[in-house]
Amino acid sequence: MTRIIAGVWGGRRLATPRGSDTRPTSDRVREALFSSLESELGGFDGLRVLDLYAGSGALGLEALSRGAEQADFVETNRNAAAVIKRNIAELGLPQGRARVHAIPVDRFVSTLVDGFDLVFLDPPYKVPTDGVAAVVSALPPGGLIVVERPSREAFAWPETRSGLRERRYGETTLWYGR
Repeated sequence: MTRIIAGVWGGRRLATPRGSDTRPTSDRVREALFSSLESELGGFDGLRVLDLYAGSGALGLEALSRGAEQADFVETNRNAAAVIKRNIAELGLPQGRARVHAIPVDRFVSTLVDGFDLVFLDPPYKVPTDGVAAVVSALPPGGLIVVERPSREAFAWPETRSGLRERRYGETTLWYGR
């Protein structure tokens, strides 16, 4: 079961895509992530959030629940994109605060002109780490970036970005950078 941890929708359950193509971030890791982000950013009010490889949309929806102004969800798997749309509808989000893009992440990122305040990258484990680094490199400047990868794989920030810190939670590691 995936749920929103805090904010206006705290405790609400989220639907998750069936199958093994997506891997939801555990509640424990999301709670630690958002506690860290709260400290780093001073809150979420008014932020523009980008949730790449969105899966169920849990990361972007958590940010919206905590006060983010807008979230864009990018998910290439059409079934997962439909689940995100259903989660958005069930939460009653006003039109425009949450947008779902059912296209490949690299294609979406290549069209961006403006940056986001906060970017999540939680790709399936089958996406190679160098592919994730290429997506990070293609993002417009600005904003805090959080990359989630398996702990057994090292992640190196591209030259265009600077790493801030990393936190390990068992089999999952979060890398923070700008």
